[in-house]
Amino acid sequence: MTLSARRSLRRLLLPLLCMGVATLALAGPLRAASTPLPRVVTADGRHQLQVDGKPYLILGAQVNNSSNWPAMLPAVWPAIEALHANTVQVPIGWGQIEPVQGQFDFSFLDTLVTQAREHDVRLVLLWFATWKNNGPNYAPSWVKLDNKRYPRVVKKDGSTLGSLSPFGAATLEADRAAFVALMKHLRQIDGDRHTVIMVQVENESGTYGTDRDYSAAGDKLLQSPVPAAVLQKTGKSAGSWSQVFGKDAAEYSYAWAIAHYIEQVAAAGKAVYNLPMYANAALRDPFNPGPPGGYSSGGPTDNVIGIWRAAAPSLDFVAPDIYMREWKKYTAVLDRYSRPDNALFVAETGNDTAYARYVFATLGHQAIGFSPFGMDYTKYSNWPLGAKAITPETIQPFAANYELLAPLAGLIATRSFEGKVWGASEPDDTHEETLDLGDWRVQVSYGRPQFGVDPPQGNPKKLGGVVIVQLAHNEYLVAGYHARVNFMPPKGHDGQHFLLEKVQEGRYDDNGQWHFIREWNGDQTDYGLNLTSQPQVLRVKLATY
Repeated sequence: MTLSARRSLRRLLLPLLCMGVATLALAGPLRAASTPLPRVVTADGRHQLQVDGKPYLILGAQVNNSSNWPAMLPAVWPAIEALHANTVQVPIGWGQIEPVQGQFDFSFLDTLVTQAREHDVRLVLLWFATWKNNGPNYAPSWVKLDNKRYPRVVKKDGSTLGSLSPFGAATLEADRAAFVALMKHLRQIDGDRHTVIMVQVENESGTYGTDRDYSAAGDKLLQSPVPAAVLQKTGKSAGSWSQVFGKDAAEYSYAWAIAHYIEQVAAAGKAVYNLPMYANAALRDPFNPGPPGGYSSGGPTDNVIGIWRAAAPSLDFVAPDIYMREWKKYTAVLDRYSRPDNALFVAETGNDTAYARYVFATLGHQAIGFSPFGMDYTKYSNWPLGAKAITPETIQPFAANYELLAPLAGLIATRSFEGKVWGASEPDDTHEETLDLGDWRVQVSYGRPQFGVDPPQGNPKKLGGVVIVQLAHNEYLVAGYHARVNFMPPKGHDGQHFLLEKVQEGRYDDNGQWHFIREWNGDQTDYGLNLTSQPQVLRVKLATY
């Protein structure tokens, strides 16, 4: 082609190229290639959250209820950064997005997602709608002020309570429609980025002050046949709720009604944008629960997890909100919600110092995440459930744990799915515990001098905790604070000769690569592996002789 011909072709193509550039400019910046949707996978009775196709461990934080407005976010992000959290839970109120029926305002969600990306954190949205702590305060006024169309729960004496009834057809229809609109908008703004990785559907559902709804619909349900899914889950024979469950029939049928309601909301939302979804539980005392109604009857409490799993298959799991400082109660709740049919996620927990250590026990129950509540600098405190004030000093124990765990998060999530993670948190009264690793046992003790064999006294503040991850045969990763770790032969092999063949201290980088720092020996190993207030990660290789 001659020079003249090339110039002529350029003159012809230039307008077309300019038109293409203008079209791209109108379309906005090119987005990153889409990655797989977040999902919860289950195998062999264990569970894993995957984000962008990779195992993901939620090192989370939930903001205060009223921090879900744009003007509050500047008080949120500094706390999240100080905490080293990778995921933030934020409420989206029904009345906030649909103040007038059929008219939606998603401006806060748009702002939230944009700022979360800027701060390099993921989000879990909390849908506050028909239920928020058993009440409808986050429902729009056109719902919560119209008792005729959107009925409330009826007590046995005929009086009404604040809770909206799960038998309200119009309530369900309106809640479901709003949730679908939310999920559609979320898919539009985030469907190729997955800043939002999960959604909580409603909040602490159930009712205080009654075991069930004594409306005509509630009476009818009590005498209706128990659904086959519940019979299969509970191993019961066919019959009505009253016949099958006797004295528990009122609460159990009410749990079905609420779970079935939430199932219909969740299923409709997943149909338009299939993110993982869950429901959270206001707990009852694990040892002395008292009668239903004294706790939030009908919600996903530990005695009705099976009914909820049967009634709401669109929920990936139900999650405990743990505000019990006592070690025995806390670990009992972990035991009950970590099930082959239910992934464990501590969706809320207290933000006082006593709660920080429980991240280690939570990991030892193969959890997919842990999230303290009220982690922002909006100057609100939910004392006595949490700390008296949220300050950098309050956040520090949680931040220390997250700083230690963040580089290990992918490894922990991977190995946990294989049943190769164990964890311990400092008890209240006893000062040591033994973990069974199968091939080995580990004695974890608290408040011992680094030298000597003095019995453990416990730490002045209950901050001790340890996570142990099996890397290979006879090789383990050990990390934690304020604890001594002693490996021992498995039960029945106490006379076996063994040694610590090698103990290396190091760190993992953002790509999961191990970087050696030094080898522990002598004083650092002769009296057990003493984990102090410093963030230390050890790779331990054991051998027998």
